[in-house]
Amino acid sequence: MAQRGGEVAAKRTKLSSGDAGGVGEERLSALPDDLLVLILLRLDTAAAAVRTSAFSRRWSRVWALLPELRFDPAPDGRAIRGILDAPEAAALRRISVTTEGARPESAAAWLPAAARRLSGDLVYHNIAAPPMSYEEEEKEAGEAVQLPCFEKATTIELNMGFLGLALPPQGVFARLTGISLRCVRFRSPCELGDVVSWPRCPLLKKLEVHDSRGLDNLVFIDSKSLLLIKLKALRSLRKLILVTPHLQELSVIRIFLHLDEDPSEPVANISAPQLESLEWNEVYDPQHVHLGNLRQVQWLITNYFVVYGSPRSRIVNRHCLRLLQQFQALYSLVLTLVYKQDINDLQCLMGDIAMLPQIRFLHLTVLNQGHAFGASSFHLLRMCTDLRELSFGLHANGNMDAQSTCPSGCICDQPVSWKTEALVLNHLKRVEIFDMRGAEHEVTFVKQLFIWATVLKKLRIRFDYRVSESKAREFCRALAGSSRPETSVEFYMYDVSTSSTYLLAPEGHGTGF
Repeated sequence: MAQRGGEVAAKRTKLSSGDAGGVGEERLSALPDDLLVLILLRLDTAAAAVRTSAFSRRWSRVWALLPELRFDPAPDGRAIRGILDAPEAAALRRISVTTEGARPESAAAWLPAAARRLSGDLVYHNIAAPPMSYEEEEKEAGEAVQLPCFEKATTIELNMGFLGLALPPQGVFARLTGISLRCVRFRSPCELGDVVSWPRCPLLKKLEVHDSRGLDNLVFIDSKSLLLIKLKALRSLRKLILVTPHLQELSVIRIFLHLDEDPSEPVANISAPQLESLEWNEVYDPQHVHLGNLRQVQWLITNYFVVYGSPRSRIVNRHCLRLLQQFQALYSLVLTLVYKQDINDLQCLMGDIAMLPQIRFLHLTVLNQGHAFGASSFHLLRMCTDLRELSFGLHANGNMDAQSTCPSGCICDQPVSWKTEALVLNHLKRVEIFDMRGAEHEVTFVKQLFIWATVLKKLRIRFDYRVSESKAREFCRALAGSSRPETSVEFYMYDVSTSSTYLLAPEGHGTGF
C-alpha cells in the first residue's frame, strides 16, 4: 500500500512539473483575440508588444491585430519600418512615435510605411532644443524629410524638432480632418496652402502651424471645409490670404515678424464671413490688414497694450486700438495690459483708450511687474457698465518679493481719484482673479470691486503658487467685512507637491468668506 501511495505521488509530481507551462499556455490560447489585444495595449511600447510573439505560436500573430502602435521612446527608424511593413500587420487607427534629437533619415525611414498602414491618427514628436540663431539653423538644416500623402489618415500631428519637411507635391488627403505642425522648417517645392486647400484636403476642419520656419512669402488657403485656423510664430511670413467661407475661429500670433509697425503693402486678406472667434496678436491697420466682414465675431483677443510708455509704445498700442474700433458689441473681450519695470519717466497711455465695444465678459491679463493696476483697470471698467463677468490674470516674472511691491513714490497708482470716483457695475455677478500675490494694492482693488459691483454673487481668488498659506490668510483677513452678505468669496491655494488646488478656509469664515 505504501508503494502504491508513492507511485501516485510521483505521478502527480511529474504531471505537475511537466505540464505547468502547457496548462498556462493553453489557458492563454483559450482567450479570445480581443482580450489578448487588450493585454498588449497595456504594454509600454509597440516593440514590447512585438516581442511577445516569442512566447508561443498563439502569440506570434496577436500583436499584428493591435489597432494602434506606440513607440516611446522610438527605436531606430528602420526598426519601426520593419514592424509597420510586417505582412501580417493590419490597418492601424493610431501610430504614435516619440524621438529625441532624431535626424531626417530616421523619420524618412518609417513615414512611407506609416502612410500605407494608417487609417486614423498620426502623432510624431521629435524632442529637440530650438536653434540659437539663424546661422545655426542654416548650419544644422540638413536634408528635408519628405512627407508622403496619407490618403486614409484622419488627423496628423507633427512636432519635427526643427527638422526640414517637404510636403507632398501630389496626392489627396481624402479623410484628413485635422493637421497640427510644430517646429517645422518647411522646404520646397510644395507650398503649405497647396496641400491644405481644396481639393487636396476636402474634409479638413482644423489647421494649426506653430513655431515654424520657411513660410517666407505667401500662404494662400482656399478651403470650403476649414472651421479653425491657428498660426503662431511663423517668423517671416510676408502675406496671408484666406478664402474660408465656413471658418469659425482664427488665431494669428506673431507671424509677420519681419514687418515694421507700418507695413507698406497689404499683409493679410481674409474672407471669413462666418467668423465667430478672432485672436489677432499682430500688426493691424485696415489699409494693410483686410479682415473682411466682422459682424459675426463675438469673441475677440487683441494685441497687448502698454500702460506706461514712450512715443514708440504709442505706435505699438495703435494696432490694438484700431482693432477695437472695428467692433460695437462683443460677447467676450481679452485684453492684455503691459507695465514696464521702470515707469517713472514714461507717460501714462491709458487715456488713448477712449472707447470699448459693449461686452458681457472681460478678461484682463495684467503683466504688472509689481505695479498697482487699480487705476488702469478702473479706466477700462467704467466703459463696461453692461459687464456680466470679469476675469483677471496677474502675471509677473522674476523674484516673488521683487514683484510684490514697486519703488516708493511710483506713479503707477495715479490718478488716485479712482479710489473715490463713482462707478456702478450693476450687472456684474461673477469675478475671478488668478495668481494673486497678496500685495497691498491688490487688497485695495478687491475692496473697490465690492463697492462697484452692487449685485456680485461670486468672487473667486486663486493665489500665485509661490504665495505661502500664512500670506494668503493675511490677505483674507485684510478683506474681512468688505463683501456683501449675498456675495460668496472663495480663496484657492496651489499645492506644488500634488499639482492641484485646494480651497482655503479663512479663520472664522468656514469654507466661504
